[in-house]
Amino acid sequence: MALMGTPEPYSEPDASQEKPFLLRALQIALVVSLYWVTTVCMVFLNKYLLDSSYLQLESPIVLTFYQCLVTTLLCKGLSILAICFPGAVDFPSLCLELRMARNVLPLPVYFVGLTIFYNIGQRYMGVAFYTLGRSLTIFFNVLFSHQILKQTTSSYVLLTCGIIIGGFWFGVDHEGMEGSLSLTGILFVVLTSLSISLNAVYTKKVLPALDGSIWRLTFYNNAISCVFFLPPLLLLGELRTLRLFVQLGRAHFWGMMTLRALFGLAISYVTGLQIKFTSPLTHNVSGAAKACAQAVLGMLYYEETKSFLWWASNLLVLGGSSAYTWVRGWEMKKVQEEPGPKEDEKSSMRV
Repeated sequence: MALMGTPEPYSEPDASQEKPFLLRALQIALVVSLYWVTTVCMVFLNKYLLDSSYLQLESPIVLTFYQCLVTTLLCKGLSILAICFPGAVDFPSLCLELRMARNVLPLPVYFVGLTIFYNIGQRYMGVAFYTLGRSLTIFFNVLFSHQILKQTTSSYVLLTCGIIIGGFWFGVDHEGMEGSLSLTGILFVVLTSLSISLNAVYTKKVLPALDGSIWRLTFYNNAISCVFFLPPLLLLGELRTLRLFVQLGRAHFWGMMTLRALFGLAISYVTGLQIKFTSPLTHNVSGAAKACAQAVLGMLYYEETKSFLWWASNLLVLGGSSAYTWVRGWEMKKVQEEPGPKEDEKSSMRV
């Protein structure tokens, strides 16, 4: 049961040590595919728990808190098993160290913030909230990657990001004509987008302090988030909602909750993996493309009729995402073909 080998000291590879282009491209494609599959499964589980006629649990923060709790316990349990059975279970040793917790602290703050802001914002804007949020997230990612990670973005990448953002704003115009935009909702859009962007950027930033271990990152992020979720659970009344929930004592309910928590663990891991192997910006472009592809497939499956602006919005996002993928691949190949690139050049062309 080899979940992870003994971690080596984490560092960015030198140009001479980088893997062949085709191997890196396949590796990134596999990680992105895992992210897409896992997040789509989580969407259906959330829809069942929150919207199905059988359950209808109106406590999204309770779901996320339980997900963080199960993830923390599973990581710690696997760590203990690795100590007890070193030949059978391969997993990094995990314990909460104050110094390390201080390094990771911004991540749970942003994670709890984006969860709260997202769920409140949805009440004001619906689909437009998600559409506008995705466009701002990409913009903030470019900004924070430059300010915090000191990574520059090429003009070709900025052009493809502009196409993606333009596609999302087509969607915002469509929602605006239907009267679903509000100033309060836009405020929560900005707060959510800031939290998502900073969460992705700081994931990349703190990984070296954790020896590049995604499991350690997952453990610290979820363990600290469990503590930070307690005040919102009390202040927003979700614990009371859970206590009055008619299905609370049913095994089926807790089975679905635990299944969702397991997918939450998988998402925590593959999200960190996608950011580690690519970049915070690529991670958010991947999420944007996945959301649009999911929307188009859902529309075709349910045989719905959509307006011209809806189609233009989604096709622009998917086209811009495809162009972004091609440009990043071209830049990655160009860096490997050029002998001994300077450090600032390598930083500007990271996937």
